[in-house]
Amino acid sequence: MTDTKAPKIQKSEAEWRKELTPMQYAVLREKATERPFSGEYEHTTTKGTYVCAGCGQSLFESDTKFDSGCGWPSFTAPVRDTHIDEERDFSHGMIRTEVLCSSCQGHLGHVFPDGPGPTGLRYCINSAALKLSPK
Repeated sequence: MTDTKAPKIQKSEAEWRKELTPMQYAVLREKATERPFSGEYEHTTTKGTYVCAGCGQSLFESDTKFDSGCGWPSFTAPVRDTHIDEERDFSHGMIRTEVLCSSCQGHLGHVFPDGPGPTGLRYCINSAALKLSPK
């Protein structure tokens, strides 16, 4: 199976504002962060696929979700490595790895090297950046 990148989605800021809720816009387009323990999917255990709230690209499967206690939905791995992009984030006096949707470049959250096996990663993702497609 070929793991190719999805086509890039480009929209004007006016189009994004029209299509997204204010919180989704703040997170996806302005790199905001939800308050911890406030997101819709923090405690969700429904089986399914989490897709980008901005463009619908599949991002994470529910079977990779775990309760990290950090206040945001956490996952051990993306659906496909090509569905996310990573960039160094030097904001707020920290050095972190930002996670972006590879299709629309929406800000999703950050990834940290303190997760459980098998990857050892914790993708800490804003609920507002996600939509759950139940199985």
